[in-house]
Amino acid sequence: MRTSIATVCLSGTLEEKMLACAKAGFDGIEIFEQDLTVSPMSPEEVRAFAARLGLSLDLFQPFRDFEGVEEEVLVANLRRAEAKFQLMQRLGMDLILLCSNVGTATINDDQLFAAQIRRLADLAAQYGVRIAYEALAWGKYVDTYQHSWEIVKLVDRDNVGLCIDSFHILSRGDDPAQIAQIPGEKIFFVQLADAPVLSMDILSWSRHYRVFPGEGGFELDVFLGYLVRSGYSGIVSLEIFNDVFRQSNVELTAIDGLRSLIWLQARTAALLGTEEVRDNLNLVSLPGVQEASGFDFAEIRTEDPELIAQMLAQLGFSFLGQHRRKPVQLWCAGDARIIVNSQRSRAVTASVSGLSIQVPDPSAGRARASALLAKPVSRHHTKDEQEISGFSAPDATEVFFGSAALTAAWEAEFGVLPGTAQPTEKGSIESIDHINLAQPWQAFDESVLFYTSVLNLEARPGTEVPSPMGLVRSQVLRTADGGVRLALNIVPQGLEATIDRHHEYPEHVALRTDDVVALARRAQAAGMEFLQVPANYYEDLVARFDIDEKSLATLKELNLLYDSDEHGVFLHFYTATVGNMFFEVLERRDGYDGYGAPNAPIRLAAQFEHNRFNRS
Repeated sequence: MRTSIATVCLSGTLEEKMLACAKAGFDGIEIFEQDLTVSPMSPEEVRAFAARLGLSLDLFQPFRDFEGVEEEVLVANLRRAEAKFQLMQRLGMDLILLCSNVGTATINDDQLFAAQIRRLADLAAQYGVRIAYEALAWGKYVDTYQHSWEIVKLVDRDNVGLCIDSFHILSRGDDPAQIAQIPGEKIFFVQLADAPVLSMDILSWSRHYRVFPGEGGFELDVFLGYLVRSGYSGIVSLEIFNDVFRQSNVELTAIDGLRSLIWLQARTAALLGTEEVRDNLNLVSLPGVQEASGFDFAEIRTEDPELIAQMLAQLGFSFLGQHRRKPVQLWCAGDARIIVNSQRSRAVTASVSGLSIQVPDPSAGRARASALLAKPVSRHHTKDEQEISGFSAPDATEVFFGSAALTAAWEAEFGVLPGTAQPTEKGSIESIDHINLAQPWQAFDESVLFYTSVLNLEARPGTEVPSPMGLVRSQVLRTADGGVRLALNIVPQGLEATIDRHHEYPEHVALRTDDVVALARRAQAAGMEFLQVPANYYEDLVARFDIDEKSLATLKELNLLYDSDEHGVFLHFYTATVGNMFFEVLERRDGYDGYGAPNAPIRLAAQFEHNRFNRS
């Protein structure tokens, strides 16, 4: 599938955008007129630069407010269009985007629209230019792709076709199925954008909140499937208006954009199955579509491992050994493995730095990550040590793929003998339930796509949690059976300049047990410091839930938090924060599948108070 991206998606100068797109691996770009207007490069220099980079110049856009006007205005519009056609010749471009009129149209008449666009087409033909007519969702008279197709048929010119844009169709709730009935040769260009599901006016939604495929709520695999069935075999491009993307690193955003198209191709190919039409766009599948069974390990990087080691011991973890060559410790409890890494950790008090998931075939997982443009990371190893290679996520977390065989191999480097089992008495840690990762605001959408596509996780509906520093946006990603769960929390935008995102919004590893009360009592007896829960919380619990006095007293005594839903009960506690991370210990009863979301504001406020007290 030939891929393209509009320069409006990216930050920087036109030259920087073109370099980033070429480096990421796009086949071509759309030239957004303003990017060219403000560029010091001449059209001829842009054309030559694109050729050197191996980029095609696919679409010049946008040409606005043309049809549905009085004759005097039309003449001025044709003069304006001819200047653009001449400019396109200098650029070596042959396709222009014509948007349906939103501002100057005064006559609602399809025959007139067609006649005026026909005059434009005849003028364009003199310059070898084709016109892709696009219905904007807020167009004054033409606002659906069905309507724009009727006009294109009335125009009846070989150099006039459609531009199909997913946002303008799906944001209105229109059914894209009829796209499959449009002859593919009359679809001149395709623009894709995803978007979160929001309740707001479409224009504002479009101008500020579009995201790359896989980062929002649209079913773009279904959408692209209809395009494939139409016979369309041209370019698939990204047109994203997003305030965050325009402030983010241009190279990383370009990579994220191409990753989204690679992911979407694979999703669409899987959706179409053996249908021969999938070859119309030469859709590429991805290797390694496999379900993770659980976490292999979580890694904590710290300059001072003793603080973390003490907490792990208090929670019932066993120290299994230190790596024979590196300053790295291995702690285990049940199926939960925690690696405490002091290598290259100067001035790092403690932070969640990596994770590994168990999959049937780690090599296929690594191949999938590489195909999705993930940045590789590797750990130094000697020839007699197990190679540990992984990938860096957009939030800088290092992600690895493991298996039982690989785990046994690297555990041996810590002196762990094959078949070594951890005690599983009632109230012991059983496994890693989930890992919570703090996200910089500019990487949140990119991280969602990375973890869902590379790790084959499903994104659940997001939530917002109030904190003393603002709303914290939270997104859960997980396998279908909950064997692997990640919670991504984004720091309120604009606060990163004034706060340490990890310090105010620390990350954590959540550990699962079958008896949190018993475990909390043992940890308390071992001297563990718990996050202190305010008395007001327990008064509110009594009002919300039917909790007997004895149970309530136990919750207060151990700083336990409580939640329940239609399935079951959730009990959990938080440890004190060490550096940029802490532990959560939880018990799920009778099918409770959530995360105690109503208690998150309690945790955030308590951590804020603790940090403020310690700083004062």
